[in-house]
Amino acid sequence: MILSRFEWTIARRYMLPGRGEAFIALVAGISLAAVMLGVAALVIVMSVMNGFRAELLDRIVGLNGHAIVQGYGGRLDNWRAVLKAVEATPGVTHASPLIEQPLLATFNGRVEAILVRGETAGDIGALRPKLTAGDLADLRPGANAVAIGSRLAENLGARVGDEITIINPAGRATPFGTVPREISYRIAAVFEIGIYDYDNSFVVMPIPDAQTLLLSGDSIGMIEVRTSDPDRVGEILAPVARALAGEVVVTDWKTINASLFQALAVERVAMFVVLSIIVLVAVFNILSSLIMLVRAKTRDIAILRTMGASRRSLIRIFVAIGFVIGALGTLVGLLVGFTFLYFRQAIVHLAEQATGQTLWDPKIRFLTDLPARSDPTEIAAICVMALGLSFLATLYPALKAASTDPVQVLRYE
Repeated sequence: MILSRFEWTIARRYMLPGRGEAFIALVAGISLAAVMLGVAALVIVMSVMNGFRAELLDRIVGLNGHAIVQGYGGRLDNWRAVLKAVEATPGVTHASPLIEQPLLATFNGRVEAILVRGETAGDIGALRPKLTAGDLADLRPGANAVAIGSRLAENLGARVGDEITIINPAGRATPFGTVPREISYRIAAVFEIGIYDYDNSFVVMPIPDAQTLLLSGDSIGMIEVRTSDPDRVGEILAPVARALAGEVVVTDWKTINASLFQALAVERVAMFVVLSIIVLVAVFNILSSLIMLVRAKTRDIAILRTMGASRRSLIRIFVAIGFVIGALGTLVGLLVGFTFLYFRQAIVHLAEQATGQTLWDPKIRFLTDLPARSDPTEIAAICVMALGLSFLATLYPALKAASTDPVQVLRYE
């Protein structure tokens, strides 16, 4: 909507009321602030929710792969043939044997539940960017060396170079019963993935060492698979599931983490709906401020009508006033939202210091830092929603102003 010079002059005059109309200016200012807060809240919350999903997906899938091919009973004896079949499947970019087993670890009298992961040299090397101490080069088969998560190291009070004892309760059968198997391993490296549960339990070692610890011979637990498109992993691995039906079970990341990502999706939609109500309330403030402005300017509107101003011009004037308030609130809200996201970690630390409370506990939040990832499409949708509601709120006051009868208003002037 393009305003003429006359219409813009009147609209600008009404957007800056005089001294006797301070209350109208106050209501308009509150309307602008409400739109700003609503837009900022939507931008912050939706970006943080997107960051949660993206970070969890990157870290969970980045560590566990897009799918696992697992044998019945947790054992895969003919894994080399299965591995060859998986690698030959179109769309599979990487496949490697993997052993995972929950065990116990002890150090200086402290005992912690752990998850032992036996991996190939290539998969172990992928942890290098996550290292906080030590060197992965020492993780060679037969070297009795392991890499452990940073939180587990803190809980055990262990550092690089210390020896921890890993206990396999299954052990060996003897005439006196089953004796747990205990093997000491030197900590060669400490890593931090960023997901508390992983950093608190993972112990990584070469596959031959894991097979020796678990007395599993040449068998493994599963094959970890990565594909060219994580969202199509089920479709890509469908031929493997059909060809090896009855021998293996194919489980993708969507199934393994279904409850977590479904909960995030539901919470994301719920937060968007709830926070949109803030923008709706702000729009009602715009509506009320324009109604008051029209009532206060009834005489002026009548004079403009007698001077030749058309009904269309009056509609444009009052629509422009409300729309400018909404547009300014949206713009400032975007700036506030992006500023908050940029300094989000510092703000969290400041709030923790001010309140004395731990607001971001990794034990509860999964991630060690507050994530954020803005989606341009969502940001555009938020802006369109705020501007669209602001425009709709201006229609009734504008039509009311345009319908003013100058004869009735100026009869006794």
